[in-house]
Amino acid sequence: MRIAAAIILTLMVISSSAFANCVTNARGRVVCSNGEQAGGYNAKTGNAWKSQKNQAGVATIQTSAGGEAKTKNGNGVYQSANGKDCYKTAYNHGCN
Repeated sequence: MRIAAAIILTLMVISSSAFANCVTNARGRVVCSNGEQAGGYNAKTGNAWKSQKNQAGVATIQTSAGGEAKTKNGNGVYQSANGKDCYKTAYNHGCN
């Protein structure tokens, strides 16, 4: 799984933006961003992720483990790889 995540991260960095700014943060995660797209890899968990923001300002985040989240202005919906749905709004949060 770690090899697959590393390959995914490498492909994301090469194909999504040749001018991305990549750094290793304080937690040891590699994070790359060009403003509209971002990606990263957590070596401790072996999980890679990528994020894209559309014209409406909705960020879609996908992980190599199969999860997907959509967020905007602090509100969001998350669907895990096993199909569990969770949400967060300004006044409420929970999972189905």
